[in-house]
Amino acid sequence: MRRPTPRLVALVAVVLVVTAGVGWYVVRAAGSQRHQVASAPSVASTDLASALAAPHVVFRSTLPGPQYGQVAVVPLAAPAGPRAFADAACDRLYTVGTTTSCLRIVRGVATRYETDVLDSSWRTTATWPLPGIPSRSRISPDGSLVATTAFVTGHSYAQVGFSTETTIHKADGTDLGSLEDYALTVDGKPYTASDRNFWGVSFVDDDTFYATGASQSANATWLLKGSVSARTLTAFRSGGECPSISPDRAHLAYKKVVRTDAGQKVWAYAVLTLATGTETLYDVTAGCDDQIEWLDDTTILYGMARADEPGTTDVWSLDISTPGAKPKVFIPGAWSPAVVR
Repeated sequence: MRRPTPRLVALVAVVLVVTAGVGWYVVRAAGSQRHQVASAPSVASTDLASALAAPHVVFRSTLPGPQYGQVAVVPLAAPAGPRAFADAACDRLYTVGTTTSCLRIVRGVATRYETDVLDSSWRTTATWPLPGIPSRSRISPDGSLVATTAFVTGHSYAQVGFSTETTIHKADGTDLGSLEDYALTVDGKPYTASDRNFWGVSFVDDDTFYATGASQSANATWLLKGSVSARTLTAFRSGGECPSISPDRAHLAYKKVVRTDAGQKVWAYAVLTLATGTETLYDVTAGCDDQIEWLDDTTILYGMARADEPGTTDVWSLDISTPGAKPKVFIPGAWSPAVVR
């Protein structure tokens, strides 16, 4: 795999350490807490086979205890109840069917970063390196493609200019290349600036996907629609980031800057109705996860850091079909949810 050339984009303020960059924050906090959580009591657990047999949510457990960072499963019928634990640990994950993309920081004398593809027995069937801290992963609905986004070593959302590498692989590990090599079209014209940067893939099917693009020289961020087979990216809307397509393919959820307070950007979630182009904004509590998941066609899930418990996060839900609905905790002590039906 080739080494990427850093592409810098002026984008996000320090506030995103606990907002869009919660994933990076959690990873760093987890490393500093490992000795502390090792002596904490075990989390209430249940049988893994039973949890997997019904519709369920796969996620990263962040409750203090020996299972901190492990892959966990809860039934959709009881998301806040006892959880089952798999024999795997991930810093960011996503699951479709029985295939899991597990992005990991492997700590040692020389820390490295990698993607492992796990099967139904949580065994690694393919692996490839990442250039830095894991940010996001998605799998196509048929399980054939895996997209990953990682910060180029030394960068994070906390920096004014950060660089990411987003690649697409087949689930068997075959490298299909970086989005930096795709042809980008903006306002109907080819856009070839060398500072293009891409992140946050969400698959529609085994070819079409949505993603984020940005360029410092254009001072712009775009929502993109892409094709794996044609190796093209087309900008269709400005200002949104980290898109996530709904199960019925009718809506696209993403995060968006809504205003600036005292020099800091304030974020909210947006949901775009694709048929009409109507965008609806939803205020959430302090922060925006960059890997929104859909519980169903009208409810989004996202991770949030606990301000008073560094290293612990919760998965929240928000009903976008009910005006005035408030976010609520869906799975306590959780991160990076993936709904499996």
